[in-house]
Amino acid sequence: MAWRDPRTPRVVRWPCVALLAYAPSPVDLIPDFIPVLGLLDDLVLLPLGIVLVVALVVALVPRPLWQDCLQRAGQREARLPCWRWEAAAVVLLWLVLTAGAVSGIIAWSR
Repeated sequence: MAWRDPRTPRVVRWPCVALLAYAPSPVDLIPDFIPVLGLLDDLVLLPLGIVLVVALVVALVPRPLWQDCLQRAGQREARLPCWRWEAAAVVLLWLVLTAGAVSGIIAWSR
């Protein structure tokens, strides 16, 4: 919500753009062909970058704007539908499929 608000300073948007550009980029700080260290930037640097960018955005957005965005987010959340039954159906489906796969593997291995 702060991103779309015209009161948000431009300096707040640049770290977000940089992180969004780096995340899907095939160019990494540590190349992926290096056995263990290659995946380090994907597993450590991206989550660390997200935490740092969020902290920077929270620090740079003016406090009244931040409070206004939190209030609007709370109002929007109250209007969202609740999907408990649908989520329970998906979890149940995955449990049934997993149990079927495990029982099939056990039957096949005998």
